[in-house]
Amino acid sequence: MSSSRIPEPIPVLTPELFDRLKGRTEGTLANLIKTNKDTRYVCESPVFSGFRSALDALGETDDDVQDDMLLESYRTSIPLTTYDSYEPFVNKFFERNCRESDVKDMFSPGLPYFMAVSSATSSKNAKFFAKYRHAPGTSYESVDKNANPVSDSGGKNCIVYSLNYRQLIDVQDDEGATVKKFPVTLMSAGSIRMQNGMDVEKDPWMIKLTAPRATSPVAVSFIRKYRSFLLMHVLFALAEPKLETVNTLFGTVFVDMIRYMEEEWDMLLDAIETGVLPNWDGIDHVLQYLEPNFPPRPERAADLRAIGKAITQPGWLKRVWPMLKVVIGIASGVFSAVIPKMRHYLGPDVLMQSLGFTASETYIGTVYNPANLNLFKVASDDVIEYLDVSKKESASSLVPAYEIAAGHRYEIVVTTRDGMWRYRLGDIIEVAGFDPNDGSPILRYVERRNVAIRLGGAMTSEKQLADAIFAAQDALGSIVEFTVVVDDRTMPPTFGYLVEVQGELRATAAQAPAQVEADLCRSNPNIKRSLELQTIGSPTIRVLRPGTFRDYRRLKIEASNSGSGQMKVPAVMWDQTAQEWMLQRVEREAAGEPI
Repeated sequence: MSSSRIPEPIPVLTPELFDRLKGRTEGTLANLIKTNKDTRYVCESPVFSGFRSALDALGETDDDVQDDMLLESYRTSIPLTTYDSYEPFVNKFFERNCRESDVKDMFSPGLPYFMAVSSATSSKNAKFFAKYRHAPGTSYESVDKNANPVSDSGGKNCIVYSLNYRQLIDVQDDEGATVKKFPVTLMSAGSIRMQNGMDVEKDPWMIKLTAPRATSPVAVSFIRKYRSFLLMHVLFALAEPKLETVNTLFGTVFVDMIRYMEEEWDMLLDAIETGVLPNWDGIDHVLQYLEPNFPPRPERAADLRAIGKAITQPGWLKRVWPMLKVVIGIASGVFSAVIPKMRHYLGPDVLMQSLGFTASETYIGTVYNPANLNLFKVASDDVIEYLDVSKKESASSLVPAYEIAAGHRYEIVVTTRDGMWRYRLGDIIEVAGFDPNDGSPILRYVERRNVAIRLGGAMTSEKQLADAIFAAQDALGSIVEFTVVVDDRTMPPTFGYLVEVQGELRATAAQAPAQVEADLCRSNPNIKRSLELQTIGSPTIRVLRPGTFRDYRRLKIEASNSGSGQMKVPAVMWDQTAQEWMLQRVEREAAGEPI
């Protein structure tokens, strides 16, 4: 459906849509309760003691219990949960000699298909989430449709996804024989594996294949080195003039890939001309599968040389790939900083589309309007409740989907088929309205909850920090990426922005810190008060050398050994080691001379 034919969200549910949404929500929740109420997590965790007592009081068998009784028990006895209650049970999968008798039916019936690992953006340590195979018609299919787009006129698709994993979990029976092996991997990689039946035991066969109409052989997805992984994908894509779609999961990854292409332009063209793959780091184990799929293409190389590396020209990539129509990558919230850079590369005729509203815990929503990078329709396979941000942080403040209000902000709380119960996701959304066709909520992502800096008595949110630096772009130059640290070089301390800009720093850059300060004062009166009391200093902006954030992602991805594509730079950086690494790459102050 084209964006021009997509109806605007309606602000209030009609009575008919209210009933439909309520019936769908309660039906899904009742099924989830019935499926997962007898799992190890529910039966053994202290968090669910009240729920277990409520269930015991209802009846002996499921046939004795009506859905409305189950729902009432859920609403009155299950509190908000966090990873603290979940972690002891997921850790059982990582114990030495993991036994089936100890982990079967842990969160949902049976054994997981894979273990999703988070990117550890908002915490020091990664989190792990068991993912089970469910019946057809699941939200994972929504992920898969975006992860494996099909061009509409026979063109090719560059799908930049990793199939690597951090480790394999080997589940054994009581005699020590393997019952099942499954990977600890990124949510994106695990979902693709699950939807396509790509069990890890099939990897020796899958690595020899190329998916229909894909530019890269599957073997490229097994390269662990971030730079080599992206360069190999872009090499195969460059060799294909009929490329129509690029999917990189995050917009930042797309920009990283194109920047690598800029840096290695001549080497890439030489390889296309000769059919000889460059000797990049970390590709030896897949060369035998790549070389037969990379014949010499001297005519294509000549065409690319005639186009040239015209990186300063808007829409350069449309000349490189005349059939290019869509680039898919998440670019909402703080990640929206990459949009101007992406648009510069792509020009006005290529659609930039979000993958969806995703998290390691669950798939929250599909793209509602392809032309809007921050508008999502809630998926219906898991249950989302909404915690009113203006009220007490308890289960009593939860609002069901059919009672939320357009224009209001809520924290997302999920109960999933994979066995999470009223789990606080930490993401703040604003309700844009409802789908006029089926009543599903339409959401805008706002920010992470409690990701902020408290300085001088003022608590500043992620969105306020992001809006302030974006407000200074006219003076500073287009922001490619940013993070914020506490700048305590002088007293009192202040907000220290570390940024990359697109192109040269503008002559008016010295005005940027004052613009940041003005926007922070506008959005947060406590900052204005703290500045007047001199308990906080004026914000600073330090400009990093080009490629710093890309190199940070590369280092973190390779250190995590989980696969490429899901490493996000935090809006607020607390890690001292990471801060020191960033600060070593400062080139100049926005208001000063080069350092």
